[in-house]
Amino acid sequence: MRDHGGVPHHSFDPLAGRRTAADPEVDVFVWGTVFLDMIFAGLPHAPQPGTEVWADGLASCPGGIANLAVATRRLGLRTSLAAAFSDDDYGDFCWRTLEEQEHIDLGRSRRFSDWHSPVTVSMSVDHDRSMVSHGHPAPVSASELIGTPPRSRAVMVDLAEDEAFGGSSPTWVDVARSQGALVFADVGWDPHQQWPIHVLERLARVDVFMPNAVEAMAYTGTTSPLEAVYALADRVPVAIVTDGANGALGIDARTGEEARVPSLRVHEVDPTGAGDVFGAALLVGTLAEWPLEQRMTFASLCAGLALQQYGGSLAAPGWGDLSDWWTALVADTSSDAYHRSLRRRFAFLDDIVPRVPVSACRRASATIARRADVPALD
Repeated sequence: MRDHGGVPHHSFDPLAGRRTAADPEVDVFVWGTVFLDMIFAGLPHAPQPGTEVWADGLASCPGGIANLAVATRRLGLRTSLAAAFSDDDYGDFCWRTLEEQEHIDLGRSRRFSDWHSPVTVSMSVDHDRSMVSHGHPAPVSASELIGTPPRSRAVMVDLAEDEAFGGSSPTWVDVARSQGALVFADVGWDPHQQWPIHVLERLARVDVFMPNAVEAMAYTGTTSPLEAVYALADRVPVAIVTDGANGALGIDARTGEEARVPSLRVHEVDPTGAGDVFGAALLVGTLAEWPLEQRMTFASLCAGLALQQYGGSLAAPGWGDLSDWWTALVADTSSDAYHRSLRRRFAFLDDIVPRVPVSACRRASATIARRADVPALD
């Protein structure tokens, strides 16, 4: 079953009650580089020169910007992705997985010959990860690839990306915003550690900014996540700073709301892509117009569920996974303070989960191998 924009419906639509005939064809539009991710998890230690280390788990899946696109799509948003794909086997695999398995619209993506797929090898060790990547610039620029972006409710971009914000002329992000899209942005690590102020000046063209604590403090010149979120709130309508196991802080200047939410206690397997899942879930809650604390609490849940699984886009939860978690929590008879807190903080899910059908989207396997070498984890 497909909607008017050509993107198939999921069996649960978190925005169903808000849709009208005048809606844009797409909920969220993203642009970036798709990598073929090879994820090694459960390493006893980082490999040393001249040695070989065996991993407990191996997963292969589309990565890079695909992590974000898959996360939004599994949460029921109509997602369109613009990216360059090679016509090599890795490109075939990534395209097929995103279009046929995840049902992401690739109408503004293109295949290119004589250009090989970017590849990342991610190694998860001791609750952190190291990555090795290889690739070449895309054969065409973002503006050539995208043209006029589709009307959408939101776009998600990297604040430091010049093709999204640079230059004196309006970019595709500016066009999307002029068409009514909310602009969600995060920012990556500055490898030169210069943290240029012009990056923050771009927040004048952003609606929601979601950096992690290290990046937020570096760009604002502050010494704590709390100071950083206040500094950012002077520049952008909604500022969210994530702080790993310490949770997240947020300010919505439009409503005057402030919130601080803890992270979920989980057995962390692999952090790859958890930040993208947090951002995707925050976008869902924002478009659904939930209160700030609920948006952030929901995002922390989705990120926590992703941390318990191997690998990037493979780990992004769907509404079926969320329904399973909430149903199990309600049925749990544990009466300690932590479980009482969970049931209290996530009580808003009780208004949503009963509407989630049994067939709702759940995580799916995606691997080059015939069978995914990824065991199921609770």
